[in-house]
Amino acid sequence: MKKLILQMQMSVDGFVGGDADHPWQLWGWGDDIGWDEELKRDFNAVFAGIDTVLLSRKMAEEGYLAHWGHAASKYPADSFYAFAQRIVDARKVVPSDRLETSRWERTTVVSSDLPREVNALKAGEGGDMAVFGGAGFASALIAAGLIDEFQLFVNPAVLGAGRRIFDQGGFQNLLLLGSKAYACGMVVSRYAPAG
Repeated sequence: MKKLILQMQMSVDGFVGGDADHPWQLWGWGDDIGWDEELKRDFNAVFAGIDTVLLSRKMAEEGYLAHWGHAASKYPADSFYAFAQRIVDARKVVPSDRLETSRWERTTVVSSDLPREVNALKAGEGGDMAVFGGAGFASALIAAGLIDEFQLFVNPAVLGAGRRIFDQGGFQNLLLLGSKAYACGMVVSRYAPAG
């Protein structure tokens, strides 16, 4: 059975987005990357087992696919951007009742019935699935109990207020799968639902 892996950048105090426009992420997905080489390698290693990317309609419409497609073309020889090419090559699935068809390559629009659609994807063949947010979409997946692994990229920043992803799901015990601190200040912690 395929796993659904949620990767989110967050602050030390648990926010995935701030109310103010502070530069809190070590890497905000632009050309200025504050990640160290070990973190870059480990990040790419996760993508080796991913063959499907689950995206919210909003992320798809706001240019997620175009952004990483451009990065893959711009840095074809940079080993760090291998993940961008994996995103381009992977099957993309967008749950939405607002969109009737996909206008993106290798992307399918399915109904917004998250439990039905995600469980059908999990039952399919191939590698694992990844989802990256946004906050509302991640919250809905968590509340529905659909996440098999949380990969939380904790940036060395405190936001004080902002958007969270665990507010809708209620109480849940998690099992620590691993945690690793990096020279750049990032800590990546991996959890699975406990039972």
